[in-house]
Amino acid sequence: MGEKLNMTEGDSRRAVFASILALAWPTMLEQMMQTAVQYVDTAMVGSLGTQATAAVGATTTVNWMIGSTVSALGVGFLSFIARAYGAGDREAASKASSQAVLAVLASGILFTILTLSLSPMVPVWMQVEPSLRDVASKYFFILYTPMLARAATIIFGTALRAAGDTKTPMRVGVLVNIANVVMNYLLIYPTRETSLSGLRLTMPGAGWGVIGAGTASALSFAIGGICITAAIWRHPLISPKGQSLTPDWNVLKPCLRVALPNMVQRFGTSMGYVAFAAMINSLGEISTAAHTIANTVESAFYIPGYGMQTAAATLAGNALGAGDRERMKALTAVIIKIEVFLMIISGALLFAFAPLMMGIFSSSAEVISLGSTVLRMVALSEPFYGVSIILEGVMLGVGNTKTPLVFNIIGMWGVRILGTFICTGVLGMGLTSAWACMIAHNILLFVLFLIYYKRGTWNPLNRVN
Repeated sequence: MGEKLNMTEGDSRRAVFASILALAWPTMLEQMMQTAVQYVDTAMVGSLGTQATAAVGATTTVNWMIGSTVSALGVGFLSFIARAYGAGDREAASKASSQAVLAVLASGILFTILTLSLSPMVPVWMQVEPSLRDVASKYFFILYTPMLARAATIIFGTALRAAGDTKTPMRVGVLVNIANVVMNYLLIYPTRETSLSGLRLTMPGAGWGVIGAGTASALSFAIGGICITAAIWRHPLISPKGQSLTPDWNVLKPCLRVALPNMVQRFGTSMGYVAFAAMINSLGEISTAAHTIANTVESAFYIPGYGMQTAAATLAGNALGAGDRERMKALTAVIIKIEVFLMIISGALLFAFAPLMMGIFSSSAEVISLGSTVLRMVALSEPFYGVSIILEGVMLGVGNTKTPLVFNIIGMWGVRILGTFICTGVLGMGLTSAWACMIAHNILLFVLFLIYYKRGTWNPLNRVN
């Protein structure tokens, strides 16, 4: 159950700190579970060979593009609901959740049609090796069959977090991840003999390999969509039950004003990820596998950043709704310090354990060595990237999505993509040069967001006399 987090001018930094952690820890735990399952997925598929890893990883960036575009719709509702919640207007928050139902239906149906119809072409566009295209296409098709449920999980989960309820999405995420691991085990491998405490057991299995991994993920997504829909319908504060499910433009217009720039940003940056991955895929099987596994490993070390970003966005929206300038100021000061501390620790751990982490997912010495190199490179930039994540979250919470759009598009296309094209396509350099361009992109975001934050023009409360 969500809990409204009221803070007055006299609230101490300790109270702000407690409020941040109350929102952040369930999101962090949820992301840790998702990352753990991603690790298990990668390890299970990796046990089938480098080709299987490459087939699954070749369409990963397209998955990001679609998921992030749907997430952008959620950002619009996050800003609206968090502000309404901060102002104590539960009726407006409930109306927004009913409009979120329409957003789920529209985005879910649209992307189902697009992904299923384009699945044969995606591996071709991603420059997947011809021998892997058929299985990559089937994997992609299966993964997006439950797109309606995936849209519900993303948008309804964001709506619940905006109302201060981060525990319900966490519980649903844990259930989904457990289901995914169990079904992976049953669908990827064939029926086999195993030993448990001296007993010989026959473990059933479908033996579907990569297709089994896709099927397990699709079924778990369906479970998540059903559960999160039931949760928001029963929620005592923002349930859409009893609200009209026809378009309400008094709600949709402000949501879309926030969502559309963020959607353009996410689509533009995701297209950049697609172009980035396509250039890496063209470097060959070893580079593709090393890049895929390194991305999987790296994702665990961004958990503190994105967990704190959710808290920053929600609390910034609450503070704006309450018109509390001191609360906003205290929030940003405390959460940046927490974030830098956490990301220094995560960066140090990533640097120290990169070879060990790579070795979990691959037995190839070439893949482990290459992946370890790029992970140690990016580990040094973790604290800088963490600051930009938090500042972007604060700006999203107050409804400022145009500035992050400009910064991210400049960084992605002007630095990462152009730089990678020059390094790999023109100069013939390898994966390390591509990751160096990615790091340069992250450092640029840090500089741009920090300068803009220091100016203070991002905060609507600074413009109130």
